[in-house]
Amino acid sequence: MKYLLLIHTNPANWSNLPKAEQEGMHAEYGVFTKEIVDSGELVGGERLAGPDTVRTVRVRDGIADVVDGPYAESKEHLGGYYLIDVDGPERAEELAARIPDARYVAVEVRPVLDMGGQEM
Repeated sequence: MKYLLLIHTNPANWSNLPKAEQEGMHAEYGVFTKEIVDSGELVGGERLAGPDTVRTVRVRDGIADVVDGPYAESKEHLGGYYLIDVDGPERAEELAARIPDARYVAVEVRPVLDMGGQEM
């Protein structure tokens, strides 16, 4: 089953870490990513640009309203994700707990629904 591991981040946490710890976390991400690539569990994933680059679109009465910034005001924002294909929720949660940022912020584990071959 596919799961999306949504990594929420807080820039204040990151900037307060000593440089050596930041570099260590980058290395941990590399090790973690290599392991799930080698195991065949990684489907995809990316680091996302910061909230200062976000544009939110809402359509009301057929008119698009585009505003700067994320949908919700928060100290944390979506910083990246892994799309994985694993045997079940326990393995997805196990992998989420190994994501380095999980020590400081939330990693959301969300099942990806099977659309039965339908295109969206």
